Amino acid sequence: MNVQDIYQYFKNPPPIYITKEVAVCYILSVLIDEGDTYGTALLKHIRANYPPYRISDTVLYAALNFLIDEQMLSGYWQNESGRGRPRRMYQVAEGREEDAQQLAQLWQKFLGKDPAPVKSLALN
Repeated sequence: MNVQDIYQYFKNPPPIYITKEVAVCYILSVLIDEGDTYGTALLKHIRANYPPYRISDTVLYAALNFLIDEQMLSGYWQNESGRGRPRRMYQVAEGREEDAQQLAQLWQKFLGKDPAPVKSLALN
């Protein structure tokens, strides 16, 4: 290693892979801000809008499955003209918008932004 290597590291730092907990909050933030989406779009969205961060496919789908198991997300299949197979689309489940909003605010906090205070969630 030399001094130039250090400058190069900070000029082009490696991506930061987020955990499942943070991915849950990121997913909800995107769904609230932009509406229904699908897995690959979430991966592209983080790369385009938050360049230092990445989510592995494994973590993304584990977070999506967690949200479905917690009944915070629902999914449906959408056929696209000109596409071979339908896409699995995700949306915030009806009646869970407030919980989703509270968790989505944690994504903003993770980014260092100062959202409105987060109410604590009632844990079952």
